[in-house]
Amino acid sequence: MDWPYGMAILVALMMMGVPIAFAMMTVGVGGVASIIGIGPALSLLGQTYFDNARNYSLSVLPLFLMMGNFVMQSGIAGDLYTAAHAWLRHRRGGLAMATIVACGGFSSVCGSSLATAATMSKIALPSMRRFGYPDSLSTASIAAGGTLGILIPPSVILIFYGIMTSQDIGALFLAGVVPGLVGVVLYVAAVRIAIAAGGIELPREEALPLGQRIRALKGVSGALLLFAFVMGGIYFGVFTVTEAAGCGAAGALVLTIARGRLAPRETFATLFETAKMTAMMFFILFGALTFANYVTLSGMTTDLREALGLLSSPLAIIVTMFAIYIVLGCVLESLSMIVLTVPIFYPVAQAAGFDLVWFGIFVVVATEISYITPPVGMNAFVLTSVNKGLKLGTVFRGLVPFVAMDMVRVALLIAVPGLALFLPGTM
Repeated sequence: MDWPYGMAILVALMMMGVPIAFAMMTVGVGGVASIIGIGPALSLLGQTYFDNARNYSLSVLPLFLMMGNFVMQSGIAGDLYTAAHAWLRHRRGGLAMATIVACGGFSSVCGSSLATAATMSKIALPSMRRFGYPDSLSTASIAAGGTLGILIPPSVILIFYGIMTSQDIGALFLAGVVPGLVGVVLYVAAVRIAIAAGGIELPREEALPLGQRIRALKGVSGALLLFAFVMGGIYFGVFTVTEAAGCGAAGALVLTIARGRLAPRETFATLFETAKMTAMMFFILFGALTFANYVTLSGMTTDLREALGLLSSPLAIIVTMFAIYIVLGCVLESLSMIVLTVPIFYPVAQAAGFDLVWFGIFVVVATEISYITPPVGMNAFVLTSVNKGLKLGTVFRGLVPFVAMDMVRVALLIAVPGLALFLPGTM
């Protein structure tokens, strides 16, 4: 089966509501069977699932998921918001800025965009409404800040990318730190732009004394230490990424105990959610790997490389890929885009001379935008589902300056690859 037919079938299955894991597995097995026969195709399917299911390095996924779930159970998000507010309250739009900073901090120990958006909406939105912030700015700050969850390590999406491309996950984590911080700065700038462009009048609070600001950091010291422990251990080579995941999960458990949040019912729910998410992620990953076998055998990568090779330069190739991600972001969410496109794009990027660690950060930043663009902006949908009466159009209208800042971040990443490669290069 030629690959255009395979892609058409895959799109049709997804539009029919078939989960992407099973859609990719079906097309992968069917496509491989049409090329080498049903017997070898089924044998390859079994080998893909069996070999990867007992792959020790994949244990990093459930361990980091457990770390993020225990961090959410610990209730650290509220303290992060309080600390950020203490430092930014005197600025115009300080609550929205504090939301962005708190989302970035929560992302550093959570790793999930949707969880960050859902958690912070319960904490930050009531406060911003109380001070007269328009819903468009308030919800946009939360939705955009939530996207940082798939870039600032530990990131489940970066783990997926590392496994699918055989790249060092530790290097990918370190590569995401600086672009993630740049994202925080640009989103804070987007808040100021939104306020100025909309002529929004907002109250300012008195600046707190330095001593009170420092004391406000006490509540987030555990999260800061956990992040420093995990990422510092990876950076200095104290332990591997898998060992870091185990230490991070244990550290998050200790943090939950120290904060008195280890109730039996909530802990069981956390462990159950971790198991459920792990099973879902593994099915998606194995489906993507099965589909990758078909991509290789069908010659899709070769044809795409030749087509993109007609472009004048590597810059034209990467800009074309970014344009494809923008279009896909209108109909797919981030994880679906990653598992669908990475098997196709990464060999082309490698042949064009791009560093695959840098390319991983580029892909994640490009797909981040799908969380806040219509019609399938998952973070916007999360906010409307958590906050009854909130209109989707209100959220998307407020997100315009944040999407513009994301475009600026992509341009910076392309123009200055060192933003992603500096930290991994110093390991």
